[in-house]
This record gives sequence, C-alpha cells and structure tokens, in this order.
Amino acid sequence: MTVALITGITGMVGSHMADFLLRETDWEIHGLLRWRSPLDNISHLTEEINSGNRIKLIYGDLLDDQSINLAVQQSRPDFVFHLAAQSFPKTSFTAPIHTFDVNILGTYRLLQSLQSIVPNSKVHVCSSSEVFGRVPAEFVPIREDTPFHPASPYAISKVGTDLIARFFGEAYGMQIVTTRMFTHTGPRRGDVFAESSFAKQIAMIENNLIPPKVKVGNLDSMRTFADVRDAVRAYYLALTNENAIGKTFNIGGTHSCTVGEMLDYLISQSTVRSIQIEIDQDRLRPIDADLQIPDTSYFRNITGWQPSISYEKTMNDLLQYWRDRILTAATIQR
Repeated sequence: MTVALITGITGMVGSHMADFLLRETDWEIHGLLRWRSPLDNISHLTEEINSGNRIKLIYGDLLDDQSINLAVQQSRPDFVFHLAAQSFPKTSFTAPIHTFDVNILGTYRLLQSLQSIVPNSKVHVCSSSEVFGRVPAEFVPIREDTPFHPASPYAISKVGTDLIARFFGEAYGMQIVTTRMFTHTGPRRGDVFAESSFAKQIAMIENNLIPPKVKVGNLDSMRTFADVRDAVRAYYLALTNENAIGKTFNIGGTHSCTVGEMLDYLISQSTVRSIQIEIDQDRLRPIDADLQIPDTSYFRNITGWQPSISYEKTMNDLLQYWRDRILTAATIQR
C-alpha cells in the first residue's frame, strides 16, 4: 500500500489535498495535525477517519522534534506533502519568531526526520511566491530565477523553507520538489486572507449581521489567482513526475488583477447593492508584495499542468462557502 503523509491536513490546502488523493488514488493517507487544530475543514471526512478507511490522523507539532519523529515512524510515507505552516503574512509581523520557528526550523525537523527514517520518500515542500516580495516591473512575470526580496517575516521564513529543501536535496540526495505557489484560494480559505475576509463580510452583510460596509487593506496590490483545487492537483503532478524531482517551480493561475478589482467582482455577485468600502488601518502591512504575476511555463512544460477552474468559479465558490457557514451559524444560534 502506497502511503502519503500530509502535514497540515486541517488547513485549506491540506484538506483539499486529502480530498484529491482520496478521489484520484488508492493511497493510504496519514494526516499530521496539532491536537488543538480546528477540524472544520475535514469534518466531511469524519466517517472515513473514524473507520480508519484509507485516512488516519496523527497528532504532532512542527515545534516538537519527538512528535515529528513519531509521526514519520508511524506513517513511513512514500510521499510527503509538507503543507503545514504559519501561513498568515500579517500575523508574522506580530509573531515573527514563532513564524520562523514553525516554517524554517519546522521544515528542518521534518526533513531531518524523513532523511533518517525514510530517506527514499518523495517530498513536496511548499514554499511561496511571497519569497519574491517587492518585484521591480522589469522582472515581471516572475521566473524561478527572479531574485528574492521578501516583504514580511512570513516571506523571510519561506525563503528559509525554500533553501532548506534545496540543502537536503543536494546534501543528502533526498527526492524533493519545491513549489512557489502564487495566490490560491477557494472554499475553506481562512478569513485572515483578503479575498476570504471580503467574502465573509459580504455574506454577513447579506444576513444583516453587520452594516453594509466591507473593511479593507491595500487594494492596489496586483495578484494572480488560482483555485486551491487546481493547486493540489499541481502538487500531485509535481511529486509523481520523475522529471520534476529535485526542481523548484513557480505555479499559479492565469487571472491577474488588483485586490480592489477582486473585491469589485465579489461585491458584484452580492444580493446587496449598497455595499460601501472602508479602509481599515489594521489591515495594512508595513510593506507589501505588490506585483505577484508568475511565469509558470517551466512547470507546465515538465508536468503538462494547466489550471482548469475559472477565476469566476473560484470566487463564487468562496462566496458561497461563507454564505453556507454564516447561514449554519445563524441557524444554530436560533
């Protein structure tokens, strides 16, 4: 039986990765999560988890060497999708040391454990497009060899993640693929991210829970959006393609727009027509990555991957996700 270990299985990406592997493979899935992690994103898998049918949960923490060693010993994975991280750039400004510990040292702990216990496993390490940070216009679209200019402690931590993955591959011959995914979103996206925060606020407005006003941060930053369901398919293709092993890839969607234009689209899909926009100073970063437009030709040429879900569907599904959550919460309260 082929075994896959997903770190961060309760996150947006980790939960969609589990869905994809359950649907598209016959692999056994082991999911690493902290004992305190919310289970909302994998609640639809409760029956499979409780029955032990193809999916098993392992409690552990990237901050704890012993728990990582036990998780690797218990699962002995053939494939590893390392998706766990402190992934909120804004939070990293107030908790930089924690962000460095989880993302940099946590990745080191995991790879060191894998190298000692299952050195032949194939490992996907999730870096981030945030490593490129503030990119001069002459370097757009962003290629894999574009210089790093991280614009947050989170981005700095992902530079460390990126380099650690390369180190373990070169020093110990581990089979590692590193991805720098650009903005990816969809159902289950945390509300600390701009598009999900906007969708949640709109859903709350539609249910008369807050006034018809969306609070926002920087609306001028340029982003290229992909769907999380396309992202996990890309990760699977990367890790199961022998020609991709040992390489680092930029991956992203095809729809580029400003954060403000994205907000305009979400508002246009609302049932409320009088929504106003208000700048919230607490939502502004001290410095922002502002031209996140990728060149993904290297990855596409090697794997054949193409995005299959439109920007409009992604945003509509995200908005509907929050409508469903708000409606469920309101029903419970009644």
